[in-house]
Amino acid sequence: MQTIKALIKTMRPKQWTKNSIILAALVFDEKLFNPVYFWQTMAGLVLFCLISGVVYTINDLVDMEKDRQHPKKCTRPLPSGQLAPRTALIAVISITITAITLAILLSPQFALILVGYLVLQLAYSLRLKHVVLLDVLAIAAGFVLRVAAGVPLVDAERFSPWLYLCTTFLALFLGLGKRRGELVLLAGDAENHRPILKDYNLALLDQLMNIVTSITILSYALYTFSAPNLPDNHAMMLTIPFVLYGIFRYLYLVQVEGITQAPDEVLLIDRPLQVDIVLWGLTAIGIFYFRM
Repeated sequence: MQTIKALIKTMRPKQWTKNSIILAALVFDEKLFNPVYFWQTMAGLVLFCLISGVVYTINDLVDMEKDRQHPKKCTRPLPSGQLAPRTALIAVISITITAITLAILLSPQFALILVGYLVLQLAYSLRLKHVVLLDVLAIAAGFVLRVAAGVPLVDAERFSPWLYLCTTFLALFLGLGKRRGELVLLAGDAENHRPILKDYNLALLDQLMNIVTSITILSYALYTFSAPNLPDNHAMMLTIPFVLYGIFRYLYLVQVEGITQAPDEVLLIDRPLQVDIVLWGLTAIGIFYFRM
């Protein structure tokens, strides 16, 4: 039982919230209340969570020695000795084979995207996370693949390409925020724990975040009145304030409150952000499905 608990902890279920973006096609292609597409998307979400867990486990296997020197990561099951590397490796192989097999049965196109996501994440764990700028671009690409994975699961017909752009820039924003948090948390010892941090500094990250913030807001605003599947009354523009607040709130937490947690962890602890996202979602659903 302790081994199972340690394995689940290593797969980091708390970070699986980011996989919920696979629901974008279901919601924005107006298939939310179609039971067939709904359950297909839920199945795809579960498979993506399993593969995400595999990636986190591989990442911990690769970084096990470095994590033992990290102030927070040293308590993870692998670096702390709670989970044996051999057990973790067996679990990685078993879960990967099972998840990909089920994905093929669900949708071959979805399975292809899932494999692409796995390959990208492996490349990130083994190499890309050590290459300046490409590391955050790889993080953004992972989010785009999550969104794309939901498209074949609902046979999307009206899913706007603008949402891919919005996802890309928002993911870049959050990826840069994650790097900033790591740089602040680890301070002068940052490059010993994550070598790529030697190529970043707060001034650069803040400047990049400012650029990406502007592009993210502009892309979303353009989506709300130019996407072909939106109501003719441009009611979707009513959701722009929620996006603005969410971005501003995260910047406030990072630059004023000094929050150093990863963006997905911040989402789990910050009530204003949670309320903002719920209100944005309810407003978007009301506009799409009830033509508010």
